[in-house]
Amino acid sequence: MPETSLPVTLEGHSLAALADAICGRTLPPVDQWHPEHCGDSQMVIHRDGRWTHRGEAIDREAMIRLFSTVLRREPDGSFVLVTPAERLVITVESTPFRATAMTSEGAAQDRRIALQIDRADALIVGPAHPLTLVDTPNGPSPRVLVRGGLEAELSRPPYYELAEIALAEAADPPGVWSDGAFFTLGESDQ
Repeated sequence: MPETSLPVTLEGHSLAALADAICGRTLPPVDQWHPEHCGDSQMVIHRDGRWTHRGEAIDREAMIRLFSTVLRREPDGSFVLVTPAERLVITVESTPFRATAMTSEGAAQDRRIALQIDRADALIVGPAHPLTLVDTPNGPSPRVLVRGGLEAELSRPPYYELAEIALAEAADPPGVWSDGAFFTLGESDQ
């Protein structure tokens, strides 16, 4: 069955229109589902964003997007695909999502930054979607909170755009404003 609700994207939207489109979206209430049946989905979300099942690529974008809507992070940090009837463990090598592009409007404290998230709707960086820099075994990982403990790692292009803004504005510490909040781009203590 084809997807009837296409993702909200940056393309062709002002940030005000994007915010309205995002507010109009609803996702399954995965935080309210606590089924007893648990198994292993044998699925992996790879560091580069590829999804596989039993080692084979999942190529249907609509299927991946559907799975991403029922993805939940558990209190112990693990990830599951959850429905009212079952809960299946899924392996996530880094983060379940990637931020692949960005746009911004305004400057300094009046700026709003939007990020395009693969497998999810675009979002506006701010108090509900903060930017962080997490130290990982692979080095610092710039991330944004998508929802419910699920993060997107920023790909290089949007991260470099953020770094250019931070350098141009010369804040101390280096960082960017979005939606009324300031986010440092230096290493965190996480």
